[in-house]
Amino acid sequence: MHRSGPILLALILGTAACGATGDDRADVIRVGQIVSLTGNYSPLGTENQKSVALAVERINTAGGIGGRRIELSVRDDKSLPDQAVLAFNELKGDSDAIIGSPFSNSALATIPLVDREEIPYVSLTPADEQANPVHPYVFVVPATSGTYAEAALQYFQDTGLTRIALAYDTKSSYAVAGAKGLQAKAAQYGVTVAPVEEFQTGATEFGAVFTHVRSSGAQALMVWATGAPAVALTKQYATSGLTVPLVLTGAQASRLFLEPAGAAAEGATVASSVGVVGEHLPPGELKTAVDELTSAFTAKYGYAPPQFAQDGYSGVKLLAAAIEKAGGPDRAKVRDALESLTLTTPNGTYTYSPTDHAGLTTAFISINTIEGGRFVPTGFSRERFP
Repeated sequence: MHRSGPILLALILGTAACGATGDDRADVIRVGQIVSLTGNYSPLGTENQKSVALAVERINTAGGIGGRRIELSVRDDKSLPDQAVLAFNELKGDSDAIIGSPFSNSALATIPLVDREEIPYVSLTPADEQANPVHPYVFVVPATSGTYAEAALQYFQDTGLTRIALAYDTKSSYAVAGAKGLQAKAAQYGVTVAPVEEFQTGATEFGAVFTHVRSSGAQALMVWATGAPAVALTKQYATSGLTVPLVLTGAQASRLFLEPAGAAAEGATVASSVGVVGEHLPPGELKTAVDELTSAFTAKYGYAPPQFAQDGYSGVKLLAAAIEKAGGPDRAKVRDALESLTLTTPNGTYTYSPTDHAGLTTAFISINTIEGGRFVPTGFSRERFP
């Protein structure tokens, strides 16, 4: 049978566990990671993987979890849902827990297998369907698309924007969930969403979208997309003649967007995890958690951690805290520990429960503007920082 060429990284720092068998395996905690290292979502996945590896390295250097070091096995889903399923099947029998793909479509293809195998699955993608309804062993790390949508609506209400145009990628589960969340809750915040424009992941030209927005009376355009379409749309928006604010989401809260978009992104509004603007946070537990990642990541990789690195690092911290609380990697006990866990990470303070496997609220999303190629929190968000 053809195999997908999985990448295996045994990050068992300070041990010889690569060849461990039998009783030696009791000395390690086995964590699998499914991540997009090639394909369309590799820019997200490579940042996830760097931060996951960094978090594992730091935990192992500090003595592991209860004296047991983490063994991390990594599989590339190639930005394809079917490859994510193959990767899960390769990892499930030899993993105590799995950290999931940043690609929403890959994660959603994997969830039925997680339900069947009953293995703790810490997801690095924000698709709402993972947490609504609750899947017993699935815990989401990024703020969900719906939470981002509500944070944007709170910002619109605060700034007096009552009519918002919406454009979204119909082929992205992340974008679809965000668009639905925005439309579902808009009335609660006195916002009308119109017009609603659809495009697909391969779209490269957005003139028709801008024409419809121009004639609609919309006071802003909110775009839900990941990867190349968001960059192309932003560049074209800058020359479209439109003057209403362009509002983007956490998928653009990264140098992976800023660098290719360049000057065209100046002045755009971008929602992000609070960790992305950590330098602006007031002193406290949250800033300490952000600074821990920022200093370690910057020292190792030479640049500040983007949104996707915040997710990966937070995911490992959450999983490690649950394993420690459970007294070991027993799957059911780790699940129970996650359901009762409250922990502050670079992404914010998570409070999971049996009815909430998303864990983050809008309090930990910052609404920013892009100034000088950097994310700067708006006054709205500065006043709300925890």
